[in-house]
Amino acid sequence: MHGTSVIKRKIPLTAVARVAIFPPLLLLIIWTRFCFAEDTFTEQSLHSLVAQLSSASFAKKLTLVDEIEEVAGEASLPILEAFLAGQLYYLKQEQDKVFQAVKIEQDNYQILDIYTTAQVEYIDKQAFRARYKKVRINNRLRKKIKLSLSRISLSSGSEASKMQALNALMDGVDESSASLVESLYVKERSKPVKKLMSVVLAVHQLKQATRGATFNQQTDDQTEKQKITQALDLLDGRLEVSVKVALINFKAHLEDLTADDANYNHDLINPLLSKTNAIIHSIEEEINFFLFVEKLFFGLSLGSVLLLAAIGLAITFGVMGIINMAHGEMIMLGAYTTYVVQLLMPNLINYSLFVAVPAAFLVAALVGIVIQRTVIRYLYGRPLETLLATFGISLILRQAVRTLFSPLNRQVDQPSWMSGALELNPVLSLTYNRLYILAFSLLVFIALVFVIKKTSLGLNVRAVSQNRDMAKAMGVKTEWVDALTFGLGSGVAGVAGVALSQLTNVGPNLGQAYIIDSFMVVVFGGVGNLMGTLVASFSLGAANKFMEPITGTVLANILVLVFIILFIQKRPRGLFPQKGRAAE
Repeated sequence: MHGTSVIKRKIPLTAVARVAIFPPLLLLIIWTRFCFAEDTFTEQSLHSLVAQLSSASFAKKLTLVDEIEEVAGEASLPILEAFLAGQLYYLKQEQDKVFQAVKIEQDNYQILDIYTTAQVEYIDKQAFRARYKKVRINNRLRKKIKLSLSRISLSSGSEASKMQALNALMDGVDESSASLVESLYVKERSKPVKKLMSVVLAVHQLKQATRGATFNQQTDDQTEKQKITQALDLLDGRLEVSVKVALINFKAHLEDLTADDANYNHDLINPLLSKTNAIIHSIEEEINFFLFVEKLFFGLSLGSVLLLAAIGLAITFGVMGIINMAHGEMIMLGAYTTYVVQLLMPNLINYSLFVAVPAAFLVAALVGIVIQRTVIRYLYGRPLETLLATFGISLILRQAVRTLFSPLNRQVDQPSWMSGALELNPVLSLTYNRLYILAFSLLVFIALVFVIKKTSLGLNVRAVSQNRDMAKAMGVKTEWVDALTFGLGSGVAGVAGVALSQLTNVGPNLGQAYIIDSFMVVVFGGVGNLMGTLVASFSLGAANKFMEPITGTVLANILVLVFIILFIQKRPRGLFPQKGRAAE
């Protein structure tokens, strides 16, 4: 036992043991070398294919796009995206054709590595033109690249990217794309993605039937009919443009077949034709409904802008009887206040509007109070002099802005949370900036109604508007009520300028575009009546948007003005006339 234990401790690694370990070790080395060689081969192949883009013809580039997608897969995304965006460049002097992606930021060019998207350098315009040349692209290539990007996104991507890829794929789905969608359909877990995949395959089925020679008298195409019927059922109620185009083309194909009485089986064709017509009619009705909703939304959006612009004028005009031609310049001051706030908060654009709204209100309100205390209070009972004085003030304010900010328009950045649109379906999408402005205008209206109805200032304003002499006799300081009322109306106009800065450029003449519309809204709704201003603004906004496609923008505005003139002839006090002892 002792000798055996010694032998066990002393036995070295024998030649037999070395031989036993060597084969697996050799296999591991070969496998590792093979994997690295394969990666190197793929990377070298990708570089070689990309290099050919510089001198290849457009026909050859179509083939190269397919080869790049096949070789690199998901790694080709930055290359194809840069190529699609027209940002793919190569160095003129380099023999190996070093390629870069380029982003232009004003006069500086940001050079990116197309394989890693890492920043390489910043160069100026002159140096860029001397060193780089663009890879040319045309519309056929763009369509091809979009299909490639869609296929890559389908294979590996989030649910949102897959939905986007399928929508892009639907327009130009071919055999290879349909096969890919069909293979991925079984593995896909997301129900919305699977449903859209079914729609893409149904569109492909209709395209195949449109191109094929089916339903002849010699063959029984019941199986083909069943497939097409299932495809039509899947496409019923879909609002995508590609679906409607596929249905219309298929309908035209069936109508061509029915014209040939001898060669085709009409017992199969006619039911399909009737079903296709019914689906197209149903889709068109649904599209028309959503287009109506879209027009209504744009009308309400315009109405919300008119409400913000006119509600301040309704207070000053209704309470004080002042025709304030400088009201548009209060809107302009609010817009420029937003611009200045963003200059002071360049890294906090997403929060700038929360500062700009109270700032614009205060700036416009203070300017309004100054105008009232220095000019308007001396002109009560003299409407012509008041109109001329406020018109002169508007000219002074515009010139002051031109001197301070220059006559050029200024761009106010939009917060990220106001960018984009809410897509309800392929036909109807509501832009977030207009949705927020619509909600904001209603919020301002509710706040103003609360001030007028529930505060002491509102009580004094209503008293002065109904009977100024009696209010003064009761101890109301009518002069300060006038000043605060004018300041309140001007401040609300400044808030309107904040909203308008998110829809258009800010310039010295911004307010002039809304002053006439504001007076029309106030007169139409009823002077001094806030509810009338609300109804009138949304009514005129919707009327404008529904007439514009038929008459054009200018004629629509003229027709609205003519309508208001005729309406005032019948009801001089507007929709909601002011009540009270001094209403006359």
